[in-house]
Amino acid sequence: MGQELFIFKEIALLVTHYNRSLSLERLLQSFIDKRVRFNEIVVSDDGSKEEHLSYLHQLKEKFGFKLICSDINRGLANNINKGQRAVNSPFTLYIQEDFIPTEQFPRRLKEGLELMKKDSQIDLVRFYAYHKHPYLKPIQYGFSEMEFHFWRPNFWQFWCYSDHPHLRKSSFLERFGNFREGLNSDRAEFKMAISFVQKKGKSIIHESFRDIFIQANSQAEPSQVPRKQFRKYLQLTDFFPIKIIRTIYRNIKFRIDYLIT
Repeated sequence: MGQELFIFKEIALLVTHYNRSLSLERLLQSFIDKRVRFNEIVVSDDGSKEEHLSYLHQLKEKFGFKLICSDINRGLANNINKGQRAVNSPFTLYIQEDFIPTEQFPRRLKEGLELMKKDSQIDLVRFYAYHKHPYLKPIQYGFSEMEFHFWRPNFWQFWCYSDHPHLRKSSFLERFGNFREGLNSDRAEFKMAISFVQKKGKSIIHESFRDIFIQANSQAEPSQVPRKQFRKYLQLTDFFPIKIIRTIYRNIKFRIDYLIT
């Protein structure tokens, strides 16, 4: 008996790309290998170097995607906005090119779509996160609603939205606004997360969020988001005094942004 074929006629795959054409090829081939098919594929490029852009056109012939280009690098926010505007399907699966779906993914996408169609209030189905959301309400198939309670202390609750792989309604920008252009990618993502909770977006995430996608950056195509080592240390260290200061700072900062944005 052959492997199950997953055909998603209502979903567009949207991939944002910048100077990682081999990673993009790996991602698109992984869907072929897992027998996953979409209604359409949109690749939104952010002014990649000529060697990558040339290879993108070869990949376009191989995988049959719609390629949306930019004459210069305008940032991730612009890249998402123009890519989303090119989508013609009711639902969008958004992924950056450095992710790889695991064997769990096709089934989780099928279940997530079913839940979105069953509950029209669900705006987003998340398949990946760095941290577990602090306030989860179980729903079905291992998915839980990501609840937001402004006065509760944990700042991670503000990340009901993230640029990590997720399924969303293609009307997302109409409901929550465009991604803020002219900001660095982290700040633009943060602003969308604030808009999402301000406008009472409903997001769900699967309990196996660490096992549905793998984020893989090779030496040949490293991450395109530079982070200075000291800043990275401050963000990730478990050194207790820094953790306390970081937690207090983020709790205050997130609430101020929520109130004044």
